[in-house]
Amino acid sequence: MAIISLGLERLLQDPPPSLQGKRLGLLCNQASTDRRLRHARDLVHGRFGPRLCCLFSPQHGFFAEKQDNMIESGHMTDPVTGLPLFSLYGEVRKPTPAMLEHCDVLLVDLVDVGTRVYTFLYTLAYCMEAAAEQGKQVVVLDRPNPVGGLALEGNLLQPSCRSFVGLYPIPMRHGLTMGELALMLKGEYGLDCDLEVIPMAGWRREMLFADTGLPWVFPSPNMPTPQTALVYPGQVIWEGTNISEGRGTTLPFELFGAPFWRHDEMLAELAATPLPGCYLRPLVFEPVAGKWAGKPCVGYQLHVTDPVSFLPFRTTLALLQATARRHQEFALKSPPYEYEYEKTPIHLILGDEGLWPRLQAGEPLLELEAGWQVELDDFARRRQDYLLY
Repeated sequence: MAIISLGLERLLQDPPPSLQGKRLGLLCNQASTDRRLRHARDLVHGRFGPRLCCLFSPQHGFFAEKQDNMIESGHMTDPVTGLPLFSLYGEVRKPTPAMLEHCDVLLVDLVDVGTRVYTFLYTLAYCMEAAAEQGKQVVVLDRPNPVGGLALEGNLLQPSCRSFVGLYPIPMRHGLTMGELALMLKGEYGLDCDLEVIPMAGWRREMLFADTGLPWVFPSPNMPTPQTALVYPGQVIWEGTNISEGRGTTLPFELFGAPFWRHDEMLAELAATPLPGCYLRPLVFEPVAGKWAGKPCVGYQLHVTDPVSFLPFRTTLALLQATARRHQEFALKSPPYEYEYEKTPIHLILGDEGLWPRLQAGEPLLELEAGWQVELDDFARRRQDYLLY
């Protein structure tokens, strides 16, 4: 197995000349560790001393302690270093001039999960936007995409569905690392800040997280394992519905269901659509929190049997279409969702207001996929300019 050096580790070994004498800020959370599980805050503070001047945290808080969407975290003083720790998921999601006044360079070390709706990408984007406005540098310390760098899947986000779970026309599964995303944000979408990416050494695009030899540290409370990340590009869709996505269980996003589901009817509906690389195992589960807390839910565990052929977005769209056609009790979630108070959450998650009506009408999934293949191919061509590996 190849030894992978993370961007964080390479920063510590050989800091770029651009950091010489500069005051540093660090955007991170509890998952920002090296391969020995030592935290980025401690390592950067140990390497640069008083030049580390402030910390920033994304959604779910610095300790990834906040469970759900729109559960904000406040500013605080870091108990270890005594530095100010600014929340970018509270009263603001974009760093203010007063926050960035503490530093010249913002280091970004976040674990992403390779899915368009995961908000850490948009925290990075807002930081780049603020840095461009305020003359600061952004340095992204790169990490693996845990679901690999080859597969692309899904429609591109449409402008009418822009929100904090989608600001740019990228597919649900984008196949980019955080550093590559930053380069693409600058090159394609006008976030023209002073940007530097410290790439990894040893990572290859075909690698899933299990291939890296790195320890998994959960980046958010309901992303407990790399297996969760594999199913997330599809299973996150349930957040826009009254179907439990497994929050309040030990297997979020792998378990899903509702009290009104019927196993045989659902599986019969799925028969027409090829769903490679997975097995839907019928079961009943009872969430202790979240949707249907304390009530038995008829559902499934989504087992990924072949991660290379598995299509998470197609799989959950097929399930969504089946439940809409079979169960009158099915309902869409009402706003708000991620600070959008008017638009229907399912549209924000799917990224196209026209997709849900077509699913409802029973349009075959393979035809839907064929319809967005041209734009997906175009995205694949454009992203080539920003690939580091």
